Amino acid sequence: MKSYIYGFILNIQFYSMIPLSLEVPIEKKNIERSVQTLPLFGLLQGAIYAGFLYILLAWTPLSPFAAAFLLWLLIIVLTGGLHLDAWIDTSDAYFSYQDKEKRLRIMKDSRIGAFGVLSLIVLLAARFLFIYEIILMADMYTYFFVLVIPYLGKNIMGMMLTNFPLAREDGMAYFYSKATGPKTLWIYPVYVLFLLIGSVLLGLESLLLLFIMLSVTYLLYIFYRRKSLKWFGGITGDVTGAAGEGVEISLWMTVWLFHYYVMG
Repeated sequence: MKSYIYGFILNIQFYSMIPLSLEVPIEKKNIERSVQTLPLFGLLQGAIYAGFLYILLAWTPLSPFAAAFLLWLLIIVLTGGLHLDAWIDTSDAYFSYQDKEKRLRIMKDSRIGAFGVLSLIVLLAARFLFIYEIILMADMYTYFFVLVIPYLGKNIMGMMLTNFPLAREDGMAYFYSKATGPKTLWIYPVYVLFLLIGSVLLGLESLLLLFIMLSVTYLLYIFYRRKSLKWFGGITGDVTGAAGEGVEISLWMTVWLFHYYVMG
């Protein structure tokens, strides 16, 4: 149990700006536990987002636009923009339309290109749009789905770090993959089971919508597996982080569409 706590702490320290100064041994077992508890960290993120949104809507006189902006800003601040940097680097590499080796070199370059900037603007603008219109149509289910979005994003990242081939023998993806194995993800279906139970308690409509979100996530998993091999020859830390962002923005869009066509 101690190693699971260590792994969870490592996730908080690496993937967020939450001040937690505890020293955790960087050992193979703790690294593996960090991958195993990565979805739980996503759940913590989701709980913070959903709780913050509830406070804004229920306890403050703020307009929907102001509430949307503050939630949008919280998401950036809480993560420290870590995966936004990965999104920029991966976009620069992909849109260069070079071969795999050149794309990997571009990804490691500290300079930011025009395509990276444009893709970041599109990502952040789309997220704000989805959040704002979701807030305009918010109901009792909204908070649950906001909770689920980062959970599924971290799910994908954990699965990629464990199951996908590496593009190079260094970097964060290599660091994590060498500490994991085929049995690392045994706990992920348990998380999904508890999530399904939670949605059932909310009602059958919630279960249906969660199933759609899980399906979207699985389809993106297949897409990323094929395209990461084709475009980069495997994954890097940047590719994995960008994939997490890609899953989350896709799920924000999915929840946005729910409010229009299913929950409206």
